Amino acid sequence: MTADEGFMREALNLALEGWGRTHPNPMVGAVIVENGKVVSEAFHAKDGGPHAERVALDGLGRAPRKGAIFYVTLEPCSTEGRTGACTQAIIASGIKRVVVGATDPFPAHRGRGFAVLREAGVEVVTGVLERECSDLNLIFNHWAGKNSPLLAAKAAVTLDGRIACRTGESQWITGEVARGDVHRWRRLFPAIAVGAGTVAKDNPRLTARLPGEAEWCPIRFVFDGRLRTVDDRNMPRLYTDEFHERTIVVTTQHGGLGYVRKLKSMGVQVWIFDSDTQRAPLEDFRRQCAESGIAGVFFEGGQELVSECARERQLDYFFTYCAPMFMADERAKPMLSGFRTEHLAQALRLTDVRQEVLGPDILVRGRLAYPEKLQIDETTFSLG
Repeated sequence: MTADEGFMREALNLALEGWGRTHPNPMVGAVIVENGKVVSEAFHAKDGGPHAERVALDGLGRAPRKGAIFYVTLEPCSTEGRTGACTQAIIASGIKRVVVGATDPFPAHRGRGFAVLREAGVEVVTGVLERECSDLNLIFNHWAGKNSPLLAAKAAVTLDGRIACRTGESQWITGEVARGDVHRWRRLFPAIAVGAGTVAKDNPRLTARLPGEAEWCPIRFVFDGRLRTVDDRNMPRLYTDEFHERTIVVTTQHGGLGYVRKLKSMGVQVWIFDSDTQRAPLEDFRRQCAESGIAGVFFEGGQELVSECARERQLDYFFTYCAPMFMADERAKPMLSGFRTEHLAQALRLTDVRQEVLGPDILVRGRLAYPEKLQIDETTFSLG
């Protein structure tokens, strides 16, 4: 590892302190180094707050010494915005060498910060630990590049790709470390989504519960085209707990206005979409999320909902937690279904793949790449 990579790794670790707290802004870490030692460090803590570069400069409390080097995980901003351009703050500080990890993903801004610094006589080194720095902001990068939320799905599977026994038993396929990692990703994503079947079967809470931190609740989407989860005798906890106002039921005009009024009277939000079927159109859902400023949604099931997302090419990213076991039962429930894959060229694939060992389990995640032509098995999906 080079010195630049070592200091960039420190900046990366700092950036992680803002995990899940900066939306719609990116996570950014920065360190100032003099004579081979870190003399100031910072991270972007929250939307609307000062950027990491400015916090690091202010934290130094004096002018940087000659030869100081600035390490930052993301290209410094070159627009004034709410907090002023970081490029101007760096230039004004007198620092003459800046080392950067990832490039700004906004098409209109990409590379502009580098150009501004170089025009002012600052040496700029780019691409140090670029893959790691870019991965840090996978939700922000998607939002910035496509003006659309990142729709990601998660599944816990056996080595033969099954998510539940033929009886429906599924707790727990993966171990404690992997389940803890799911909570970490829940804390990152602004929203979580599940189908009506998952709500009926598991009655989930869908909050992030991390050691040493207060329980945190993202926006919680329930896909329920017929509003069959609305049960006066046994309401799901998503509709009644202390976070119920952060629950949004995604339904269609087939759900019934009486149930809609019931949910709204309880403080639960409802999104109603026009549909020829009892399934909410996922393209319309994506559009509504974009209009609502929701940059990412983490789909946690069930199989029908996630499969429908893939069938409609609306799923962007996939997290697969794989446990070292086999069910070896053709009637055990598969992770995805509804496709006719007659040739390998028709398979769904992951790109930009990341792998991590979590106790006895393995996480494989990456961007979903669709074949030119999907072969669909005309299976009927209920989705509520």
